[in-house]
Amino acid sequence: MDAQFIVSLTIILLTFALYIGIAIYNTAKQTSDFYVAGRGVPPIFNGMAIGADWMSAASFIGMAGTIMLLGYDGLAYIMGWTGGYLLLTFLLAPQLRKYGRYTVPEFIGDRYNSHLARVIAAICTIIISFTYSIGQLSGSGVVIGRLFEIDVKIGTMIGVILIAFYAAFGGMKGITWTQVAQYIILIIAYLIPVIFMSLQITNNPAPWLSYGKIVEEMGELDRQLGISEYFAPFTNDTKWQFLALMFTLMAGTAGLPHVIVRFYTVSTMKAARWSGAWALLFIGLLYLSAPAYAAFSRFILMTNVAGRKLSELPAWTETWVHTGKLQIADGNGDGILQWNELIISNDIVVMATPEIANLGMFVIGLVAAGAMAAALSTAGGLMIAISSSFAHDIYYRVLKPQASEKNRLAVARWSIVIATLLAGVIALDPPGAITQIVAWAFALASGTFFPALLIGVWWKRSNTPGVISGMIVGLAVTLIYIFASKYGGFTIAGIIDTGAGVFGAFAGIVTNILVSLSTKAPSIEKQEEVINLRYPEQMTYKDGDVWMD
Repeated sequence: MDAQFIVSLTIILLTFALYIGIAIYNTAKQTSDFYVAGRGVPPIFNGMAIGADWMSAASFIGMAGTIMLLGYDGLAYIMGWTGGYLLLTFLLAPQLRKYGRYTVPEFIGDRYNSHLARVIAAICTIIISFTYSIGQLSGSGVVIGRLFEIDVKIGTMIGVILIAFYAAFGGMKGITWTQVAQYIILIIAYLIPVIFMSLQITNNPAPWLSYGKIVEEMGELDRQLGISEYFAPFTNDTKWQFLALMFTLMAGTAGLPHVIVRFYTVSTMKAARWSGAWALLFIGLLYLSAPAYAAFSRFILMTNVAGRKLSELPAWTETWVHTGKLQIADGNGDGILQWNELIISNDIVVMATPEIANLGMFVIGLVAAGAMAAALSTAGGLMIAISSSFAHDIYYRVLKPQASEKNRLAVARWSIVIATLLAGVIALDPPGAITQIVAWAFALASGTFFPALLIGVWWKRSNTPGVISGMIVGLAVTLIYIFASKYGGFTIAGIIDTGAGVFGAFAGIVTNILVSLSTKAPSIEKQEEVINLRYPEQMTYKDGDVWMD
């Protein structure tokens, strides 16, 4: 057992103990605690929790690696995910908070006064969150696999057990404060390596300002190797795929149920807006650093690893080969590792960078703890979304309205355990890279909830048949395009599976509008209720709850 293993394991175990301690201290004792943390979370802490909920394994582990491998084309992820928060903060979050419900399906069910709409929305929530959680559990497997130098599949199952325990125990109340701690850990773990790499390579501690010079130097290296230049646009995908992916991620962000529910945990519309503002700041710290991370890692690989004799490769390469995420082959038999003979998964770039840059065992352990924090925080939020959709929106609101609070909490906790186990089984052999799987979840949210929520809040004429048909058509179009593109090679204008949300959103919006216009309008009372959502100075009465901003 080497010193690196002991240090990494100690740091991770200490953070796990912290998370479990917070969950136990904040155990949910009633349904309002379990679903919306009692609606008493301060905006700045809710912003941190949103940041942790948002900065998943795809962001922490996969983002920099995706940009490193795709170059300019990878920026669609950053612009799409960040821009989506602007849509959510200004167009939807305050209005949804004013309506005063627990979940997105509950809003849709009550807004349209339809149990069928509620059930369809709950099913969509489960599909979206389940897809997303597969990526998170796969990410936890990468981290644990590297730590113990075991197969990623075994690491995934260890992550499943951890997530099932603390998500089921604390509910939204426990997860909220756990996510605050996880955000602090993951952002420190993300920033320290990129700052040290910037100092090593450029003698400048501000990577956001210094990495441009390195990108220019890589352009020259690319030309010498005869490969596509790192910053050349649209070399991996078409311009239309870039735009479609960016839209899919933006619209998907605005429709993700596990992110939207975070805005229900604050007390007022004003607090919801401030939560979004704080979240943008906290998220920006990571997303502005990802391009620098990618540039520095690629530069070090090109200058310090590629071109070496196979017998003289750094020790870290052997440990990552054991995880199955790194492949090295001497294709031409000259005993020297060429750039094109190094196959590195984008899922390990951030995890391997502290070793690549020789930053020391403490930083390696810290990054491992940060990556686990990212995977656990988002997976926990996703499981709460799945649980609330089944236990609250289907079991309580539709199947058994007379259920006691004790029974509702029991169903909620068991649904988390079962959903985590099922997602973990699929994550053992994931159907794609972490960022790709997550992009599918965003595409599904783009085709279902983005049209339903956008139109439901801002168009009073939208009715029950419109929203039901819109969600079904949007979901069907998105799923069909994902499967046709990934497994059948079908594309329109070069748009592949990760950009499918643009077609789903268009289909959902058009269907909702056309069906609503061709069927009976909602009641005058319901239309006035929708108009009332847009005016924060007015009072809103919901189930005896009186609120004023």
